[in-house]
Amino acid sequence: MSLDDSLQAELKRLKKQSLYRQRKITDGPQQVHLISNTKSVISFCSNDYLGLANHPDIAKAFKNAVNDYGVGSGSAHLVSGHSRAHHQLEETLAEYTGRSRAVLFSTGYMANLGIVNALMNKGDCVYQDKLNHASLIDAALLSSALSASRFKRYSHNNLTRLEQLLASDHQSQRKLVMSDAVFSMDGDLAPVRQMSQLCQQHNAWLMLDDAHGFGVLGQHGAGVAEEFALDQQHLPIYMATLGKAMGGFGAFVAGSEALIETLIQKARPYVYTTAMPPAIAQAVLMSLKISREQSWRREKLQQLIKQFRMGAQQLGLSLLASQTPIQPIMIGDNHTAMAISKQLEQHGLLVTAIRPPTVPQGTARLRVTLSAAHSEADIEQLLNALAMLKIPQDVL
Repeated sequence: MSLDDSLQAELKRLKKQSLYRQRKITDGPQQVHLISNTKSVISFCSNDYLGLANHPDIAKAFKNAVNDYGVGSGSAHLVSGHSRAHHQLEETLAEYTGRSRAVLFSTGYMANLGIVNALMNKGDCVYQDKLNHASLIDAALLSSALSASRFKRYSHNNLTRLEQLLASDHQSQRKLVMSDAVFSMDGDLAPVRQMSQLCQQHNAWLMLDDAHGFGVLGQHGAGVAEEFALDQQHLPIYMATLGKAMGGFGAFVAGSEALIETLIQKARPYVYTTAMPPAIAQAVLMSLKISREQSWRREKLQQLIKQFRMGAQQLGLSLLASQTPIQPIMIGDNHTAMAISKQLEQHGLLVTAIRPPTVPQGTARLRVTLSAAHSEADIEQLLNALAMLKIPQDVL
């Protein structure tokens, strides 16, 4: 078969199984009331949890920084791309998260790849939750392929199994436990305190990906480390992204002086990638200021979460045990999830149907995400539409 014939057959199979994905074109800024495919909708599928993606003060900081720095950074951080704005953001992130230092990455995916790439060698072992984000899984797989380090997985949040794996490992020089802090498709939290204790008992290093907790959890929005009082000793490797609750772009890793210097020296996605635009770094500094000072955003978010969960439960919808802005409605069947998503869009509501391989087979869902920019009326509109939908009884 030719290349195109082979690929077309695969694409046809994806469409038949309701696994085909299509991009929606948005116009205007990213916000709750959105223009998608030329239609006005209320978005319930963005990770802009604090409603900062179109905040005027952040936009102003970005525009002013473009005047100071231009648009592109020009090169990698280790060449000439590391600006004063980048450095100031790293220092602020370290202070914000209670760590010695922080280092910026262009994306969370690259940060996770870089952590494993820089830290793990032949004879080492990586341990991961089976529901971890793809970037964590790929990081371990790539390390196994390149450095012959080993990769072991445990069922979701199963600390008994994790302890068994750690206790039976008598040969690894380095043990690295990696987990989402807030699981991106389920919305639940990892048992981070217990994980920290296990890692200390078995001489392992704990790394948490707090992409969906940073800005949302903690009194000042400093994420899972603040929420559960995990200092640098108890959580030595902390990663979070800047494109979700912070409304910007990029990611960072925070930890000890030795950790950050090791990443700067050895993490290939850091060493060999052009630095993010300095103007983005300057804008994120404003995001951090707003997140820290405006705790009402997190308080409002919690109120909206309670409102949605109460209404969804009254409708008999199947929810997972999530107290975060990620509120999945479990459907199961791919075709049904897609049909419901399309019905909601006809009601002016954008809710994405999440299907395999993003989630396990048979667990397709509507991933509802809430933002502090939503109003109570927005939530009521979503609940009213869900009440009118023709949802098969066997998924309730």
